[in-house]
Amino acid sequence: MSMQNFQSFEIIDGNYDTGMVLLADHAMNRLPSKYGSLGLPDSAFLRHIAFDIGVEGLIRRLAAMLGVPAVLGCFSRLLIDPNRGEDDPTLIMKISDGAIVPGNHPITDEEWQARLDTYHRPYHRAVEQTIAKASTSGRAPLVLSIHSFTPYWKDFARPWHAAVLWDSDDRPVLPLLSMLREPGDIVVGDNEPYDGALKGDTMYRHCMIPGIPHTLLEVRQDLIGDDAGMDAWAKRLAPIFTSLNADPKLHEYRIFPSRTGPYPAV
Repeated sequence: MSMQNFQSFEIIDGNYDTGMVLLADHAMNRLPSKYGSLGLPDSAFLRHIAFDIGVEGLIRRLAAMLGVPAVLGCFSRLLIDPNRGEDDPTLIMKISDGAIVPGNHPITDEEWQARLDTYHRPYHRAVEQTIAKASTSGRAPLVLSIHSFTPYWKDFARPWHAAVLWDSDDRPVLPLLSMLREPGDIVVGDNEPYDGALKGDTMYRHCMIPGIPHTLLEVRQDLIGDDAGMDAWAKRLAPIFTSLNADPKLHEYRIFPSRTGPYPAV
């Protein structure tokens, strides 16, 4: 988990003129060496509490197949969660899925601020710059964020193979749900097992506020936990993403009200 010369994000370059950007907030389980393992056993970093299992391999395959840019978060969500707003109390977790995180509790205001400045904000600047670079000729880019979820929550076996999460901008959502469900071989959740409306998260910040078409796709982690699964899902998703990106309506700026309440004053 320890790395020298720690980089908080990675940008995979692609053809920005395609107008598509892929994001992977929780792609990696790494920590800078100075944090050790935050007082957790190494086994914790193989769990979903540390990162989105399978997403790094899936996003790299999709970026290569589609020739589009992608931004990957390179730090564990246990350090600080890039998919949370800066004022979200769950930004730095003291307990995650029953695991107490000793390195996060107690935490000083200075350390909280240092993690924002060193990891969270640089990642979001990279996302912002990549989206801006893909906003060619005044067209809005299509932003697709990839996450993964656990097969079980407590004793509940989650029936979904994938899920589409969203707030109120349904422009990419309805065609994506339709295309995912069309073969009839997978169960696809619509804002399950989570609701996609989260004030201050990555989609809210970079897409809802400026009116950029977007959605967040969750894939069940056991389906992309090895190379064969990542290959299969990349092949499943690449033509769907290409089809979405070909729709002119998914390159228009249009601001939708958020279900979380009013947007912050500029």
